[in-house]
Amino acid sequence: MPDPKQASLTDHLEFKDEKLAQKFASAPIPMSTLYEAYFDGAVELKTDLTTLLRQRHLFVKYSLTQDHLKWAVTNFVPEVSIHSKARDQRIVREHYDRGNDFFESFLGERMAYTCAFFSQSGESLDSAQWTKLDRVCQKLELAPGMKLLDVGSGWGSLLSHAAEHYGVDATGVSLAEKETEHANARLESLGLGKVARAVCADYRDIEDQRFDRIACLEMVEHVGVKNLSSFFERLHELLEDDGMLLMQWTGLRRGLHPEDLIWGLFMNKYIFPGADASLPPASMLKATEKAGFECQVLENLSPHYVLTIRAWAKNWEQNRGAVVARYGERWYRIWSFFLAWSSLVAEQGSAACFQVVLNKNVDSYDRMARLELAESRAETLNRRERERERQRMFAAE
Repeated sequence: MPDPKQASLTDHLEFKDEKLAQKFASAPIPMSTLYEAYFDGAVELKTDLTTLLRQRHLFVKYSLTQDHLKWAVTNFVPEVSIHSKARDQRIVREHYDRGNDFFESFLGERMAYTCAFFSQSGESLDSAQWTKLDRVCQKLELAPGMKLLDVGSGWGSLLSHAAEHYGVDATGVSLAEKETEHANARLESLGLGKVARAVCADYRDIEDQRFDRIACLEMVEHVGVKNLSSFFERLHELLEDDGMLLMQWTGLRRGLHPEDLIWGLFMNKYIFPGADASLPPASMLKATEKAGFECQVLENLSPHYVLTIRAWAKNWEQNRGAVVARYGERWYRIWSFFLAWSSLVAEQGSAACFQVVLNKNVDSYDRMARLELAESRAETLNRRERERERQRMFAAE
């Protein structure tokens, strides 16, 4: 293992490209040059990505390159400046419709592409995702007969959980066709097809109606800064006056930080094209308030975000053979780098995951009722946790 204080790039990598070796074996390498070389097979790992990236500051520099500028002009600027329905649909489907098996290779059984919640050390990803889904339902104070809208419903994990455990009528919208097909098949298999459904549609095309509760888990980033105001205005129109909105998102920290910029450009190019609304809390809340919402509670989930990504990375590595056979070595490397780097930037605070509960800022909203619900909700949470602990004990026997 290289000395963390003295490690060089060649301690971690073997150069396959002689020109690259001559230029950067003993000189700082731009981060984008490093990951592009890794994706192209111009370098091979001697250690592992996490070890390499934990020591990245010793041999990497965060500078814009000609490739950055070319890509920004031809891809990034057009994508974030337009954000039309057609462009957003194309971008989302190119990413999320790659193949359900691709995402299952790291997301696991629940197929939840959002930050989990780990209630105890050593908890499995599947259990932590169950806990996250249940906390969302509890925070929204779901009750039988309520109408729930899940904006960006993915593979249907929240739809199925809310309908099965809380008796709500749940509707989800997603632009990804394969996600929607998977979600509806899942709901049918659970016998929930009559009370929950996923619709392949743009949020701008949701038919005019009112919902008691709205959830939006790590989808708002795709809306884009350009459309943020109109997005929240639309959710305001769709929500009952006594309703609640829960939103979860990943945001970059405020300020000028070179690595944050390079990481953000990497994410936009390879992982989430067009997702430029990864805003810090102050900016996001300002947009919600402008649309007529008020904040009930804001929670920082960043430690859980780190643990979630680590669990995804472990799953991804375990499924390497199947991924490479179906999608190739390059895609395997891109996702490996994404997961390894993302967990580290989250550890250092470059990116953070937030969850906020909002209601309409209208005079008629009964704010005092929340005090009356607090005690009964706490008892419900305790009862459900005791039941889960009992199930864990039985499973361990």
